Amino acid sequence: MEHLNDVFSVLSDPTRRTIIEQLSKGERSVQELAQPFDMSLPAISKHLKVLENAGLVKHRKEGRYRYYAIQPDAMDGACEWISTLKELWTKFEGMFCCKQKKQ
Repeated sequence: MEHLNDVFSVLSDPTRRTIIEQLSKGERSVQELAQPFDMSLPAISKHLKVLENAGLVKHRKEGRYRYYAIQPDAMDGACEWISTLKELWTKFEGMFCCKQKKQ
C-alpha cells in the first residue's frame, strides 16, 4: 500500500504527469523533457528525482547527459487498485440507479 500512496502522491503534480506523458512516447534527455516547461533544468531534475524515487522512471547516463525512461511495471499496483474500484462502482451503478456518463 505504501508504494500505491507514493505513486498517487507523485502523480498529483501536473508537471510530473506531463513528464510521464512525454516518456510514454520513449526515452528522453533532461533537456528534451524541460523544453515545454518554463523552469530551470535543476527544477526539472528535482521532478525526475521524485519520479525515480517512486520507481516510476529510470535513467541511464551517456557521457554528461542523462536519459530517462518509464519503468514499465511501476504502475501495475495503481492500475489494479483502480480496476478493482471500477468494478465496485459498476456494481453500485445498478443498485442506486446511477447512470454512467457517455463520452
